[in-house]
Amino acid sequence: MFPNPTDSAASHADLLRRIAVAARAAGRQPRDVVLTAVSKQQPWQAIAPILATGQRVFGENRVQEAVSRWEGRRDGLELRLIGPLQTNKVREAVAFFDVIESLDRVRLAESLATETAGMARPPRLYIQVNTGEEVQKAGVAPREADSFIADCRDRLKLVIEGLMCIPPAAEPAGPHFALLAKIARRNGLAGLSMGMSGDFESAIAFGATAVRVGSALFGERAAHG
Repeated sequence: MFPNPTDSAASHADLLRRIAVAARAAGRQPRDVVLTAVSKQQPWQAIAPILATGQRVFGENRVQEAVSRWEGRRDGLELRLIGPLQTNKVREAVAFFDVIESLDRVRLAESLATETAGMARPPRLYIQVNTGEEVQKAGVAPREADSFIADCRDRLKLVIEGLMCIPPAAEPAGPHFALLAKIARRNGLAGLSMGMSGDFESAIAFGATAVRVGSALFGERAAHG
């Protein structure tokens, strides 16, 4: 069954309303929070009605999947890679994505530095921090974040826009959002990509500048975002 465009438009409008309410409650402007629609693993029939609402920022987990979905359709859009990036996919990723949010290790940073050298408009970069230090999850450990940020900036000359995190599912998200915001502040980083379908309002209260929403927008058929 294909999604009802009216339902999709209503879901999108409700999300924007909730983002605006959360932003104002935190003393912020709604325009300062970007909604990233997590389109990973979604069929085009589910994405098209969301695109028709005017949504222009989409998040993808895999390079090849994103290219097959968006090539020839990406004019006027901002595409964000929010999933793990393998070093053998870096060249393709920097040529295709506007933002890469999952920079998480030195070797990847070095590959990104090599591939973006000389680019007029390299992708904007976010460092993923593993705030819960979960062994199964990617990301820089919080205690190593400052030195990693400095290495990316000083040695590799990468321009880092912000930080990203995915809090542990079994823990309250607030302390993890607070930790990410603290690391960002002390390193002079303005971007905070944090908050998903179940906790984006809390993330906005802690300073999120981008929230990644999948299931609350596309329905539970989607992989959770």
